[in-house]
Amino acid sequence: MTDAARGRDPTWAAARRRIEQGDHYCGPDGPRPRRRKVVFTRLLDLFAWGLKLTPLYRRGVDNALDLRRTEFEIAVPGLPAAFDGYRILHVSDTHLDVLPDLVPAARRLLDGVEVDLLALTGDVHGDHHAPVALSADHLMEVLRDVRVNGPRLAILGNHDSEAMADTLERLGFDVLINRSIVIERGTDRLGITGLDDVNSFYTDAAHRALGDSTEACRIALIHSAEMADHAAEAGYALYLAGHTHGGQICLPGGRPVFSTLTRCHHGAVGLWKQGTMTGYTNSGLGVAYPPVRFNCRGEVAIITLRGGR
Repeated sequence: MTDAARGRDPTWAAARRRIEQGDHYCGPDGPRPRRRKVVFTRLLDLFAWGLKLTPLYRRGVDNALDLRRTEFEIAVPGLPAAFDGYRILHVSDTHLDVLPDLVPAARRLLDGVEVDLLALTGDVHGDHHAPVALSADHLMEVLRDVRVNGPRLAILGNHDSEAMADTLERLGFDVLINRSIVIERGTDRLGITGLDDVNSFYTDAAHRALGDSTEACRIALIHSAEMADHAAEAGYALYLAGHTHGGQICLPGGRPVFSTLTRCHHGAVGLWKQGTMTGYTNSGLGVAYPPVRFNCRGEVAIITLRGGR
């Protein structure tokens, strides 16, 4: 199936590959040299090497396997009456190829869950040396016992290559790449817009896509919080993100040592506000290397929408 048949801009894949193979990453504020991430990755490798020499490494891995299911309600101004009580399973940053032991733990966590919408906000892949299909297969094993009564939507993250879009489509996801869809319940309508990753693969198409949906009530699925100001200005009511892993390694009290955001830093963890828009940054199911967590638990979130005034 062609990109056009899937509703994608037919120029998207080529533009994505050019950034993937280029010397710079691109964010909403412009390009930044890829070498910065190379330096950061080498520092992480050094940190991981030292950590493995201590008992803290095993403790950190155990922490990463200690997942939680977060359930809460969000009041959404202008939510159509038919969507009051609408349940969204928000999953992000699974990275199951990095720590496969998460698969049985996550499957137990989700056993018997029933929702109206599954929203996957990017970074299914983790280890760039692992096959894309392996990460996706692990994800499907985790979700095997989840009942989804409506759409299964996905977007790409900064660790996901262009090839991940087709892989997820084959597994039954509708992958939103700078485009919007409408969910209908009777005569009521809810708009959902999904963007390609804006942390590393931003193009002007992402900004334009925020204005494409004309529904009165809209939700944005964007891998990182770095478009929060633009989405709020465009009139979105809810913004679901991931990317930061909640910090993954945090100070006591859950304050991230690094947020990995280039802008909109207030959206690094959990619930936040941008004007009248509510945002939620999922701490992620999985981990990046090294596969440890401190003062920050991995999660899946079940969000129930309620009508706001």
